[in-house]
Amino acid sequence: MQRRNALKLAAGLPFIAAGTTACATTSNSLNAAAGTGAPFKLAFAPHGGMFKAHAGDDILDQIQWAADQGFTAWEDNGMPNRTPEMQAKIGDLLAKNDMRMGVFVANKINWQQPTLVLGKGEHRDAFLADIRKSVEVAKRCNAKWMTVVPGHLDLRQEPMYQFANVMETLKQGAAILEPHGLVIVLEPLNFRNHPGLFLTKAAQAYALCKGVDSPSCKILFDIYHQQIQEGNLLPNIDAAWDEIAYYQIGDNPGRNEPTTGEINYRKVLSHIHSKGFTGVYGMEHGNSLDGKEGEQKVIAAYRSVDV
Repeated sequence: MQRRNALKLAAGLPFIAAGTTACATTSNSLNAAAGTGAPFKLAFAPHGGMFKAHAGDDILDQIQWAADQGFTAWEDNGMPNRTPEMQAKIGDLLAKNDMRMGVFVANKINWQQPTLVLGKGEHRDAFLADIRKSVEVAKRCNAKWMTVVPGHLDLRQEPMYQFANVMETLKQGAAILEPHGLVIVLEPLNFRNHPGLFLTKAAQAYALCKGVDSPSCKILFDIYHQQIQEGNLLPNIDAAWDEIAYYQIGDNPGRNEPTTGEINYRKVLSHIHSKGFTGVYGMEHGNSLDGKEGEQKVIAAYRSVDV
């Protein structure tokens, strides 16, 4: 049995074998199911485990199932931890389904101790080594963007010296990526989930990108994090617009799918789309309900906020 048909059966969707005749009721159900799998207008990117109840444990089956539901992108923060062979298989499957690869996390992040804010030395060297390795990862899985988090503050150092140190490190990282057309996307994170980090606000990321002045250093605007950190979503998106290359989604409170919290995702996504953004929206959140019911609820939520 072909993977696509097997997955439809696993999902509980009606399947009619070739050469059989279905009654009108079954035919109507099949047409309705096919309609729900129409491609999303926006490039929403699920991640591993989000549709595990329907698709099973295998990451390739999960990607194929997502494609069959109409998703046109995928993201995988832990891609560098996969074998080179699996990275290539994922890239091939995404290409087969005309799906874009979203972000993976490029650098090892220390959530407790300062690293990139310290400037030259072992931490900068380790970061640049991670960036060099990320070039090969990106080639295997057809990625363009890689998430970078500069790490923890140094509480004993003037903030603007830390800013300058991070900016210089990013300049060197961007120089590695530019010849390959790859892009660092800086992600500001909120104080509640990740206390004590250097990069928390869109304006900080914007200033860093302007200082680095490279097409290979841009912003990942995570709508969930920014709602918690500073709110004012649409004005901040407008102010940082020319440096934003990627968005991530999660509602607040709960960090689950859109429509489960306070963020008006219909308005926010319509605003971003109306300004001409055609990139990827990573679905970096959990499911509000477990099992197949929760997975169908995620899909329905994204249908409701798609432009």
